[in-house]
Amino acid sequence: MQEKKILIQMRDLRVGSGIASCIMKYYEYTVEQGYTIDFLLNRNIDSPFVDTVKKHNSKIYLLPHDTGKPNVSNYRYIKTVLNKGYDILHVNISGLNAVMSLHAAKSMGMSRRIYHTHAPRETSSMKARMRSLLYDTACVADANEYVACSESAGKSVFGNKPFAIITNAMNTSQYHFDPDARMQLRKSLEIENKFVVGVVGRMSEPKNPAFIISVFSEIAKLNPAAMMIWAGDGELKPLVLNTIKKNKIEDKVVLLGSRNDVNKLYSAMDVLLMPSKFEGLGLVFVEAQIAGLPCFSSTNVPKDVNISPNMNYISLNESPKVWAQRICETPHLQRDEFKDCATKAGFEIATKKNSLVELYDGMLQTK
Repeated sequence: MQEKKILIQMRDLRVGSGIASCIMKYYEYTVEQGYTIDFLLNRNIDSPFVDTVKKHNSKIYLLPHDTGKPNVSNYRYIKTVLNKGYDILHVNISGLNAVMSLHAAKSMGMSRRIYHTHAPRETSSMKARMRSLLYDTACVADANEYVACSESAGKSVFGNKPFAIITNAMNTSQYHFDPDARMQLRKSLEIENKFVVGVVGRMSEPKNPAFIISVFSEIAKLNPAAMMIWAGDGELKPLVLNTIKKNKIEDKVVLLGSRNDVNKLYSAMDVLLMPSKFEGLGLVFVEAQIAGLPCFSSTNVPKDVNISPNMNYISLNESPKVWAQRICETPHLQRDEFKDCATKAGFEIATKKNSLVELYDGMLQTK
């Protein structure tokens, strides 16, 4: 059998990375179908994903410099890696390193170049809009195959160009409501008999962290038993800490940092609050709904994740007080699970595991 070699470019293989989690859901099945998959990364971080790729003898190539600034060494290194005989380049990041990889592959005559967007074009600030316009436009120009995590993300980045959708699928059974985990976690976190508002996501600009704290501060005024738990870390943690202190709610917020038991944490929560400025998809909402958790998102979150009556959309034009009122007034029904809804919506990995194989097979047959 002829070897089929794929080079996948990502920032890293952290378990907490949404992009890495998406690709790794499909990785093992794809290599089992005869594909050799290697990785080009900005940085190497020890994680179970790294152990998995080593088990399958995949190579990991690291850029000389983890930077978003122009770097000749990175460009030369990318060309050296691409010269190792890959059939397909599959780029899963945006920014300058993505531009350099796709440009190098095109200049070298590599005929199969995928640009895979995991988020819509950024609009959170003028700087973000300019960055997205510059880099996304360049990547789209140098790629010749296009993949998105959702319909809205694809249309935002690719415009009228045809693109495939690869769902960020999961093992839905991992997210069922677990009453034992709820009891144990609430006891260990000292949030028993509390109304627990949960947040799952990086402390970064797209997740709107200052607004999250402002909304919770209003919830705490309406419900003295309210507590917040936040699973995630990020560059805006100092902003989060300052906003918590400013609102004098230090005793009502538990910052959990990065966790590997988020599937269990959903059971400990009473609502999920994620007023994101933008999301490529927003898989946490699907995970939480499977566990029967009421979810409150901004209207900027794609409708692709609306799989149950528990999904609630509120405009960011509304004040934190309005958000808090909506959350506190929403009836909290019995924790019905929506696993079947997630499966019907295409989020069950067992029914989607061949997505990358179909994508790569189709490309190898036509070019």
